[in-house]
Amino acid sequence: MTVPVPNKAKPDARYIALRNFAISISVLNVFGYTMLGFEQPWLWPLLAVLTGYASELVFESVSAWVYQRPARFRGNGLRGLYEALLPAHITSLAVSMLLYCNNQFWPVAFGVVVGVGAKHVLQAPIHGRMKHYMNPSNFGITIILLVFPWASIAPPYHFTEQIPTWGGWLIVGIILASGTVLNAMLTGRMFLIAGWLSFFVVQAFVRGWIFGTSISGALAMGTGVAFVLYTNYMVTDPGTSPSKKGSQFLFGAGVALAYGFFTAVHVAYGLFLATATVCLIRGAFLWGLHFSNKARIKFEAEQAAQKAKLELAPPVDGAGDERPGAVAA
Repeated sequence: MTVPVPNKAKPDARYIALRNFAISISVLNVFGYTMLGFEQPWLWPLLAVLTGYASELVFESVSAWVYQRPARFRGNGLRGLYEALLPAHITSLAVSMLLYCNNQFWPVAFGVVVGVGAKHVLQAPIHGRMKHYMNPSNFGITIILLVFPWASIAPPYHFTEQIPTWGGWLIVGIILASGTVLNAMLTGRMFLIAGWLSFFVVQAFVRGWIFGTSISGALAMGTGVAFVLYTNYMVTDPGTSPSKKGSQFLFGAGVALAYGFFTAVHVAYGLFLATATVCLIRGAFLWGLHFSNKARIKFEAEQAAQKAKLELAPPVDGAGDERPGAVAA
């Protein structure tokens, strides 16, 4: 007698993607401080992660109380806590790794709190559920750059400062290969990358033709470690980017065009401002779509009710007097 084998549960792609993102950025930080040349104090990523964990637990507890639901980190033991903290882990390390605030850690901590908190505050209805639309780590970094003018982005050279030239190209290749596999197999954001890269080239040529910018110099930015990290691990955040292929392409193209605009008008940190701008536009569009659908549904319901009322109305004679059940003489 053959015993049927139960179907194995399909792995959660979102969890696997978050886990792999968290592992990748953790490994990069370890190598960054030991071999590559990260210039921030080595204690900062540890403090940033602890800040992110505490922020996530507090914000999630408040959200659960407001919406009268169980907190996401409860109910599944240590595994549930671990899964709930993965996004905060990624945000914390990204903010710590990409910001340079001299010897001041508190702006980094503030950026982590802002990035983690944005997930619970800046939300929009998507397919009947409230979801965040601002890229957490990018938003935290952008707010720091706007609020604290003396803060800056970590210098791109610190990703390859202590290794030879060929080592830099090797790191670019490894990040490019691993990120491409991750986005192709788990996040499904290859159309977003295609839109971002194709219009990044377009904006470089447009800036060259209109403003006289060196086209080769504008394109050379795409060969650095920072650019590859941004392309594979930040702009492709599955939680704050569209899922449909066409929408993905438009999202990526929009980020590239916004970056070209900010760079053309000499605004620094164009990558982060561009991502925040497009995410904000997408959030406004989602809210507009939500209210438009509500208004349409309300209008259709009123029309249906009016039609039903007319159909059930009693007959009226020629003089305008209602005579229910009257029989013609």
